[in-house]
Amino acid sequence: MRKFLLPAIFVIAAVVYSSVVVVTEGTRGIMLRFNKVQRDADNKVVVYEPGLHFKVPLIDSIKVLDARIRTLDGSATRFVTVEKKDLLVDSYVKWKISDFGRFYTSTGGGDYTQASSLLSRKVNDRLRSEIGTRTIKDIVSGTRGELMEGAKKALNSGQDSTAELGIEVIDVRVKQINLPDEVSSSIYQRMRAERDAVAREHRSQGKEKAAFIQADVDRKVTLILANANKTAQELRGSGDAAAAKLYSDAFAQEPQFFTFVRSLKAYEASFANSDNIMILKPDSDFFRFMQAPKK
Repeated sequence: MRKFLLPAIFVIAAVVYSSVVVVTEGTRGIMLRFNKVQRDADNKVVVYEPGLHFKVPLIDSIKVLDARIRTLDGSATRFVTVEKKDLLVDSYVKWKISDFGRFYTSTGGGDYTQASSLLSRKVNDRLRSEIGTRTIKDIVSGTRGELMEGAKKALNSGQDSTAELGIEVIDVRVKQINLPDEVSSSIYQRMRAERDAVAREHRSQGKEKAAFIQADVDRKVTLILANANKTAQELRGSGDAAAAKLYSDAFAQEPQFFTFVRSLKAYEASFANSDNIMILKPDSDFFRFMQAPKK
């Protein structure tokens, strides 16, 4: 009898151990009997809250599902705006399981990879619908918030909502919006052409203003030089007149001195060039001031 006691205790302990299931915090459990989801009297899936639970060994099993908010971060996807312009939109989705039974059955036994694939498809379809009714300007700045809020509401309550997957979308966010490479290149070329046109216009206006300023400066310089020459001529004329008057007054007082000075100037002009030849009588009146004074 005693030799069967220890194995019996071991079997009982194993049965109890296999009958106890612990559902940890942040998760929920679904009872499966022969891999079939167990339901209550109202045909609702029984969901086990975090804590200690019991099951029938070898018959029942509990599928533990994550009840926390998860993030679906996909790659950038190409969408078309109402202007028929292509955009590369990079977005992410915050979601959680709202119906654990439906989630389990619709995702092939709670397969998160399949759930992400199905959810990503619905999100892209919804974003494509929202972006297809807006312009690039609206998406980038104007109604970007409305776009995300509209996508969230449609995913939760639309015709093709995520409720059929047992998923609730908490938030939809657009991280980045880019233009495809071929579109970006054409836009940059157009922007460069526009900037070049503006630059040429500014340069043309600058040259026009520079020519106007140069012409105005030249006019002022010419006017200043003309006034200066006029003043110089007037001063020179006044000086010459004053000098002539002084000479005239002096020569009027000494006629012989005037005759002497005039003769000296005549000598200077006549003998300025060594090649000049003059044929005159020695006693000519022209040489009178070169002759020795009479005693």
